[in-house]
Amino acid sequence: MENPFEKIDERLARIENLLENIYSIIGSEKASIVPSKIMDIGQLSNYLGLSKSHIYKLTSTHTIPHSKRGKKLYFEKEAINGWILENKVWNQDDIEKEVVDYFIKKGKHFKGE
Repeated sequence: MENPFEKIDERLARIENLLENIYSIIGSEKASIVPSKIMDIGQLSNYLGLSKSHIYKLTSTHTIPHSKRGKKLYFEKEAINGWILENKVWNQDDIEKEVVDYFIKKGKHFKGE
């Protein structure tokens, strides 16, 4: 009969090896596992799928929210997400809900079909 502690030791050794492999693959990128709240232009380019030159154009026209420190541009992830969702295209359900909410706030009765 096999010793249960040997089986546990084997499994722990396998888990340990897997973790070591994962850390060796990640290497120096361990810090980038934690999502940053601030992005530089390269990170933003990857995040949005836009070219850096297009992002520079958006910053020069003050279209995209950004900060500048010296010659470096920085972008706050939450502000970028808000900027992306600013121009939401409304569907029929959104419009109907907005109309009903408007009439409820104004205290008028609204009979839907």
